[in-house]
Amino acid sequence: MKQFIINRILSSVIVIFGISIFSFLIIHLIPGDPVKIMLGINATSEQVEKLTHQMGLDRPLLVQYSHFISNLIQGDFGTSLKTGRPVLTEIVERFPETIKLASAGMLFAIIIGISMGVLAARYKDSLIDTFCMGIATLGVSIPSFWLGILLVMIFSVNLNWFPIAEGTGIRDVILPAVTLGVVGSTMISRLTRNGMVEVLSNDYVRTARAKGLDERLIVFRHAFRNVLIPVVTVIGLQIAGLLGGAVIIEQVFNWPGIGTLAIGAILSRDFPLIQGIVLFMGVVYVTINILVDILYSIIDPRVELSVKEES
Repeated sequence: MKQFIINRILSSVIVIFGISIFSFLIIHLIPGDPVKIMLGINATSEQVEKLTHQMGLDRPLLVQYSHFISNLIQGDFGTSLKTGRPVLTEIVERFPETIKLASAGMLFAIIIGISMGVLAARYKDSLIDTFCMGIATLGVSIPSFWLGILLVMIFSVNLNWFPIAEGTGIRDVILPAVTLGVVGSTMISRLTRNGMVEVLSNDYVRTARAKGLDERLIVFRHAFRNVLIPVVTVIGLQIAGLLGGAVIIEQVFNWPGIGTLAIGAILSRDFPLIQGIVLFMGVVYVTINILVDILYSIIDPRVELSVKEES
């Protein structure tokens, strides 16, 4: 297990290094002078020169990157040009709300996805199977922003069951969580269904049935565990995707998370804040993948053995 974790961490360090290069180059890859873009067309040459020197953009590129990395190691992500506050402070204040929204969406996706997948596999080729997979296909085909607007119109405007962007409480998070979780649940349900159908046709399942074991015990204790690896893979990717890709949903529901912070930074041309968000979310994504890999080895020890053989 220790060697497995070390290998994953070492490979992740390389990935994070690449993310740091990309986030650093954001300000250099945009067309035109980034300082003039940030200050606007009415900026004077003195203002441009001052901000250029303040951001260190008048130094050689390699010196800029070494300074960038040195600051990151010390926990300094820079200063927001719009608010004048540290970038890391801005991100840390918003990140808990994104975690809350993504966790609620993932919980909905896991419960609905696994339930529909197992149910469809248990009644393969029946009307229940057709209905569950039809819902899954419909869910993955609907644009999330359109679904969010539709839910707001039905349940907030017409039925008045839920508030419209009034806060971050439990009732406020239900609609955006459902919107986020729909796409994830469809992927989980289809993968669970296909895996369960294959596993339930194996000889050991037929043997268990011949011995008279309860069907629920066969499905959930013997069969479902062998489907967990691909399901955990999708869940891990979905969690990372929800954390970093809830920008549109946060805008639809005016949720004060990383997504709305990123949109605001882009609109105000706050490049230090954009750099910080890209780097921060990249590290979060990599960290989640490491945790998913560790979970693999707990669920299936053969993953750890394969790593030892490769070493």
